[in-house]
Amino acid sequence: MGLADDIKNTAENLTGKAKEAIGNLTDNDKLVAEGKADQVKAHAKDAAADVKDAAKDAKDALGGK
Repeated sequence: MGLADDIKNTAENLTGKAKEAIGNLTDNDKLVAEGKADQVKAHAKDAAADVKDAAKDAKDALGGK
């Protein structure tokens, strides 16, 4: 995964954490849910990138076949 993608995913995760925290402070269930959803999306993107990187590493280990 590229550095730009890492930064975007981290920003999305932090935004989600902030939304969740503000939602908890203001008893806004919708904002809490949005925050959690943002965090899940960021984690899913990280996981997909990890799988892609692992597949590339496996391919390289086999000599690029």
